[in-house]
Amino acid sequence: MLNRYPLWKYLMVVFAIAIAALYALPNLYGEDPAIQVTGARGASVDMSTLDAVTKALDEKSLSHKSIALENGSILIRFTDTDTQISARDVISEALGENTIVALNLAPSTPNWLEAIGAAPMKLGLDLRGGVHFLMEVDMDAAMEKLVSQQEEAFRSELRDERIRYRAIRPSGSDAVEVVLRDKKQLEEAKAILVKKHADMTFEEVSTSGRVGLIAHFTEQRLQEIRNYAVEQNITILRNRVNELGVAEPLVQRQGASRIVVELPGVQDTARAKEILGATATLEFREVDSKADLSAAVNGHAPAGSEIKQDRDGRPVVLKKRVILGGSSITDASSSTDEYGRPQVNISLDSEGGNKMAAFSKKNIGKLMATVFAEYKDSGKRNKEGKVILSKHEEVINQATIQSALGRSFRITGIDSVSEAHNLALLLRAGALIAPISIVEERTIGPSMGQQNIDMGIQACVWGMVAVMLFTLLYYRKFGLIANMALMANLVLIIGVMSMIPGATMTLPGIAGIVLTVGMAVDANVLIFERIREELREGRNPQQAIHQGYANAFSTIADANITTLITAIILFAVGTGAIKGFAVTLSIGILTSMFTAIVGTRCVVNLIYGGKRIDKLSI
Repeated sequence: MLNRYPLWKYLMVVFAIAIAALYALPNLYGEDPAIQVTGARGASVDMSTLDAVTKALDEKSLSHKSIALENGSILIRFTDTDTQISARDVISEALGENTIVALNLAPSTPNWLEAIGAAPMKLGLDLRGGVHFLMEVDMDAAMEKLVSQQEEAFRSELRDERIRYRAIRPSGSDAVEVVLRDKKQLEEAKAILVKKHADMTFEEVSTSGRVGLIAHFTEQRLQEIRNYAVEQNITILRNRVNELGVAEPLVQRQGASRIVVELPGVQDTARAKEILGATATLEFREVDSKADLSAAVNGHAPAGSEIKQDRDGRPVVLKKRVILGGSSITDASSSTDEYGRPQVNISLDSEGGNKMAAFSKKNIGKLMATVFAEYKDSGKRNKEGKVILSKHEEVINQATIQSALGRSFRITGIDSVSEAHNLALLLRAGALIAPISIVEERTIGPSMGQQNIDMGIQACVWGMVAVMLFTLLYYRKFGLIANMALMANLVLIIGVMSMIPGATMTLPGIAGIVLTVGMAVDANVLIFERIREELREGRNPQQAIHQGYANAFSTIADANITTLITAIILFAVGTGAIKGFAVTLSIGILTSMFTAIVGTRCVVNLIYGGKRIDKLSI
């Protein structure tokens, strides 16, 4: 019998629309200004922290909607952003540097919707705003690191040529001094170093009967170093943002030494702040087991060694020479050992693997330490107003080398699973070339202004109203069916966008929806005009409906598939707003084909299928 669907097809359409409507529902509830408090380096906060936060807010008479301790972090909701910002300063002062206090926007989704995984769409910065970080690269620390590397290079090169030197040390912020024994050695050393380092200038000096060289980097080389520090940090920050799973982030350079990071739709801003601002890396060093520990603690460490502390505050004497740094790490993952203790599994590049293999082969039976190093805000500023970072180092692991190590090994001695996960993430995303400090953090409103946002939404609404009026007046009852499909199509788009974790709605995305509305009606117009054509050729209403849908299908499919291919190309090669447009357009094409071909056919079959009819209202 013509124009009859089996029951399962009707149920399928109803089920699809009902699921989409359910997952689109959280978008009606909005969001609350909030503050998120988490422990530094992956640590959890507890009830004592919650009590301290509550007490601090009560003392300043700052009211809040709710405060809850969940999943190792505290979330405080407020009624307005002014109270939120004031509370952030109060909480930060009360808790100190062992916690991370970050601004947030918390969805007001009911618990029963959260229980099924329903959440509002992620909105781009141009619609909802998001988190904005302005970061500054510490160029002084970058130069200090470069000078230190250059010192080591000079030592290695002079040792290889069997030239003995008195000392190699920093000279100012961008130069290295090599102190030699006599004039002959100076000439030999200068000849070797000049040949190997064309990007440096060498100046002979003589003080207090000693001769030496001062090696300066050329201005061109210094500029290259500064640019490299910023550009490489941008690349690493992008990797870290990708690890956080943020959709359509903005990471770009601002001026000579600053980087702007904007994260739309971020829920866990505290973790984002910690991961982006962290400058953590690992260093592997040999433990100086022969050193007199008590003498070293009193300031008499052996030449080439220095004192560091482990996590319990106990002193450890380490060789200054770094066996391997974080830049050689290609992959890192967290796991637990057979006793349930957290550990990080390390993979090295070929050069790092060769260095580790060579060192461990020669030092079987000796202790090797893993040093965790990070830069933190010291709370002080220099004369130029820049944040002064202080370097914190601690020995997290000491292990006896039992056999030659290769490109893969593991480190233990980590306090918690979450810290192991964070450390693995940082090492996997790359150690920052130079430390960075967050000089500004704020939540920002729509970048294009509320008026433009309202105009975009109005364009969508008025576009739908105009199309719906046209189809209703021109196609009558079939126009009403098309309008029902149009509303179902909008619900499906919002529902699917809400269900896809990486999808972000932007202002161009709204333009994609407006375009989809027109395309959805276009499919219905093709079907309805084909039905009219069949009626004019003398077919009865049931045959006209059947032939209209059957004959229009290939045309609709061809038109939509070609548009879908274009949308996929836009998504593949585009960035930012273009991707947002491509995503909504792609989803809209698929949902419009479903509602226009399957959805309207279900309603038409339900109304007209299997019945004797003489005339169609079309």
